[in-house]
Amino acid sequence: MEIKHFFDTATYTLTYVVYDRATKDAVVIDPVLDYDAASATTSTLSIESLLAFLKEQQLKAHFILETHAHADHLSGAHELVTQYLPDAKIAIGERITLVQETFKQVFNFPKSFRTDGSQFHHLFKENEEVKAGSLAFKVLFTPGHTPACGSYLFGDAVFTGDALFMPDYGTGRCDFPKGDAHALYHSVTKRLYELPDSTRVFVGHDYQPGGRKLEFQTTIGDSKKKNIQLKAGTTESEFVAFRNTRDATLAAPKLLFPSVQVNIAAGELPEPESNGRIYLKLPITAKKSAK
Repeated sequence: MEIKHFFDTATYTLTYVVYDRATKDAVVIDPVLDYDAASATTSTLSIESLLAFLKEQQLKAHFILETHAHADHLSGAHELVTQYLPDAKIAIGERITLVQETFKQVFNFPKSFRTDGSQFHHLFKENEEVKAGSLAFKVLFTPGHTPACGSYLFGDAVFTGDALFMPDYGTGRCDFPKGDAHALYHSVTKRLYELPDSTRVFVGHDYQPGGRKLEFQTTIGDSKKKNIQLKAGTTESEFVAFRNTRDATLAAPKLLFPSVQVNIAAGELPEPESNGRIYLKLPITAKKSAK
């Protein structure tokens, strides 16, 4: 098993290809569809880099794995499967239905918007063991950042999405709808930290604190010792108090509304309207100034 990373500097997102050089079997984790908010324009530069690598290595992608419905970038999963990798299946944890139900209300989507997860080819169950050609992985539900977050364990390597970051950055925020700091504490301490200390951790984002160079790989052992927000000895009350206080100071991700409404549909953009244009919805909160 080998791992290739791709880093999207605009959203600090890590995309991974896990592959077997001998058999050419592969999976893709958390691909990015580039989106410029100012011009409301999508592009495929990130996808093209990914595809160039797959072609160079002559890899067959069996799955496009999503760790969760991202709130900071548009998923490239639908574009990949419909335009380039027709044999790959888009997959996510089955709790994505909770996120769909929540954001269907937020965006006031029509009754026809499906909240059964059927936009994805496969919904994983907790602890499901999956084969992708010669590759094998286990699905670990790690909710907290969102109720549908999952991590993927390939042998001695786990891909944690937004549950666990590099030790000098910490963990994912928990202030999105249905986010839960208590749940994230248990996901990290009772699921991830129960893995062997030597397990390699590949994170979903690296925000490069202090302007340091990109880092995306650590270990469970190092995280338990050094994670600035959640060490092995951190109590639940300490973590929840910290997380809630910190989250109250954070601004919403710049691409929150475009990302979520696309990503709960497996990366598929809405159908064009009568004028041939595609539109995304933007819920407005009107705040009145104090008199």
